[in-house]
Amino acid sequence: MAAGIPFVKDLEFEYGAVSELSPLIRRVIAKNPSAFTFHGTGTYIIGRGKVAIVDPGPAIPAHVDALMHAVDGEEVTHILITHTHMDHSPAAKSVKAKTGAKTYGFGPHGGRRGGVQVEEGGDYEFEPDVVTGDGDVIEGDGWSVEAVHTPGHTSNHLCFALREEKALFSGDHVMGWSTTIVSPPDGDMTAYMASLEKLLPRDDVRYWPTHGTCIEQPQAFVQAYIDHRHARESQILECLSGGAKKIPEMVEVMYADVPKLLHGAAGRSVLAHLIHMTGEGRVKCDGEPTADAVYHL
Repeated sequence: MAAGIPFVKDLEFEYGAVSELSPLIRRVIAKNPSAFTFHGTGTYIIGRGKVAIVDPGPAIPAHVDALMHAVDGEEVTHILITHTHMDHSPAAKSVKAKTGAKTYGFGPHGGRRGGVQVEEGGDYEFEPDVVTGDGDVIEGDGWSVEAVHTPGHTSNHLCFALREEKALFSGDHVMGWSTTIVSPPDGDMTAYMASLEKLLPRDDVRYWPTHGTCIEQPQAFVQAYIDHRHARESQILECLSGGAKKIPEMVEVMYADVPKLLHGAAGRSVLAHLIHMTGEGRVKCDGEPTADAVYHL
């Protein structure tokens, strides 16, 4: 967690139970808790009668059964995918088979198979039935969502804005319990920072992230995210000034209060920052910026 960002400390829930969140929004949480998913993937249901499912989640049969129970007697017309990590999109295949609904997403996973894996890994099997780009509007029965392309966490990340409630399903772009991991090559810090800035002028009144509970006053929350990233870059410059030249040395200092098991993921975010900073000329690198490279001012 990052200082200055008011993350939720807990989230009351029961795995498989349906939480009524607003007139148009329900949630079912998958039983896949981890250091990267908090209590688990929060799958959202939009609408009543004819509904959309946002991020059906991991391919856990019990979770798919819980989703089908939650929408029993209703028609699932749309399956919306924020991005293709294994805790978000794989269950779309089963939900589609059971409902006949089409899947909507920006595109297939952008990272290469066999690359460095952090978090839950990439879902290389997913291909959206309907390719959905920035600004596209998806309309259902009594609801409509606008797709907002927010690359950075992954290149194919979308947020979905429920226009009737001015609520943004923020996926992993902005989470309610931790900062977001940005892991190259598909994760891109330059794109991520731009995508955060993109959210600031919007008039959303709350976010519903896939992990954690709702975020009120989201513009202030996003600004805290941006400030946190700038603080991390200041820490990198301090490490370099102090003689650190490689990423593991920086991580030991920058993430001293974070459990060691998360240092690998932290190192990927530091690498993303260093790629961003070398691109801007603020940091120099002997050769290409990689996880093993030597960096200096």
